[in-house]
Amino acid sequence: MECRSLNMVVVYLCCSYCIVFGWCVIASRDCEFPAIFNFGDSNSDTGGMVSAFPAALRPPYGETFSHDPATRYSDGRLLIDFIAAKNFGLPYLNAYLDSLWPNFKHGANFATSASTIRLPDHVLPKSGFSPFYLDVQYTQFARLKARAKAIQNQGGTQYANSVPLEDYFKNALYTFDIGQNDLGEGIFGNKSLQEVKASVPNIINHFQENFKNIYNISGGRSFWIHNTGPIGCLPYILVTFPSAERDKVGCAKPHNQVAQYFNDMLKQAVVQLRKDFPSAAITYVDVYSAKYSLFVDPHKYGFELPLVACCGYGGEYNYSSFSCGLTITVKGSQVFVGSCGRESVRVNWDGIHYTEAANKVVFDKISTGAFSDPPIPLNKACLSN
Repeated sequence: MECRSLNMVVVYLCCSYCIVFGWCVIASRDCEFPAIFNFGDSNSDTGGMVSAFPAALRPPYGETFSHDPATRYSDGRLLIDFIAAKNFGLPYLNAYLDSLWPNFKHGANFATSASTIRLPDHVLPKSGFSPFYLDVQYTQFARLKARAKAIQNQGGTQYANSVPLEDYFKNALYTFDIGQNDLGEGIFGNKSLQEVKASVPNIINHFQENFKNIYNISGGRSFWIHNTGPIGCLPYILVTFPSAERDKVGCAKPHNQVAQYFNDMLKQAVVQLRKDFPSAAITYVDVYSAKYSLFVDPHKYGFELPLVACCGYGGEYNYSSFSCGLTITVKGSQVFVGSCGRESVRVNWDGIHYTEAANKVVFDKISTGAFSDPPIPLNKACLSN
């Protein structure tokens, strides 16, 4: 009788919590995703940009992870690598643009460095940003899905084991990490920060449109959406805007405020998407706060000099136009712009991107659900909100 009463109390409290806070995770099962499909920029690019533009990366990129500079904008692994391999035991995602024996059986990565949500004004190879903005990444996903279905229907082809099964698309995890470059396009395009903020609602509208398209064509129901990080803590902002007001940890305060405004609008959009698609599990992940904590208390996580690039050259932040991996001439001598050799205790890799060590700490934080809305861990991201 006492056990029955106790169980009733537990159920009552859980249901009350659901009513008050709008979410509840009663099931204890972990999600088993057969595949992951990622959309994003250089924060999650696992080889897209170098497949399109092979000269995009040079050593020492990749030195920690694979000792091969061919793929990631870091010394090693990215958040998406830890999400796929460490959390779900899946292979590292192949870039969709990779033509050298890729395997998409367990998902694909459509992210490329310098990608934006909206069509940028200037694109590579002439100048500017990636031509593979989010609209294009969606169309690439649509083609992969169509081709995978055609290959599976043919049966027995040599490619059948390299593409996802039909139900993989429905049961996959869909991850998004994009938006930083939309802000960067305005910030480095001689727009005032107020003008950049004014562009955010339109950027978010484009994100919502693409999300709906991906939702409708994929049949997927599990979505993991990262907000954008504290761009004001990155050397490329700190060097370019030396007169910007600094916050208590030395980051450019107004630029971080723009990022926070973007994140507020993105979170509102996620709330609306949940209303539009009530059967979907859509998780908003506060990557901004997880990353900012590394600048607030670096020593807690074993880091030093969080505002200083590990791979760079010149000045207070070890960042200049002489970027990581270049060989430059200084006073008549050839100097290689290489790693600081202490990437395991540094937060920033090249002035823009994070080290593998920092990415690992951020992953450990966000995978618990402590930075998620609703506050569910990554391994339960399939559960409806």
